Amino acid sequence: MPSLMEALEARQAEVLGQAERLREQIAGLSEELSRVEERLARLQVTRETVEEVLAAPSSPVPGTDAAGVVSGGVAAALVKAEAELDVTVMSPEYQAVIGLFAASGVAMRCKEGCGHLGLGTEPRHVEGMRSKLKRLVERGILAEPSPGLFKVDGRKEGW
Repeated sequence: MPSLMEALEARQAEVLGQAERLREQIAGLSEELSRVEERLARLQVTRETVEEVLAAPSSPVPGTDAAGVVSGGVAAALVKAEAELDVTVMSPEYQAVIGLFAASGVAMRCKEGCGHLGLGTEPRHVEGMRSKLKRLVERGILAEPSPGLFKVDGRKEGW
């Protein structure tokens, strides 16, 4: 039969182990909380900037007429996608792709787009990009003037 002191030592070691595991969980959760709070802060700044731009009377939203009705263009397509809660187009990945094409104004192939966005040029990355670009063509944000070549839809007003 173990002595009382041995039993106490065993119990103490068990509780110390539990305490250490809980400390590790807390550290992991703290890191995750920091990442989430950082993303939340970036989203808040983005939202405030967008609200500021949309509220400014001197800078109307591209693609809207004098009454504020959506009439065409990449910005109009984005406003429409947001109004329809189309989270596919409004996701950060799609925003980066749209921003790349809107800022460059040139036609690109999938592999070039991957390179400009800092993605890998392995087939899995290129095919993922192709899928996104095809969806944007379907939504009227991008055009595919020839197979595999994508650009901002120049037929839209303002772009």
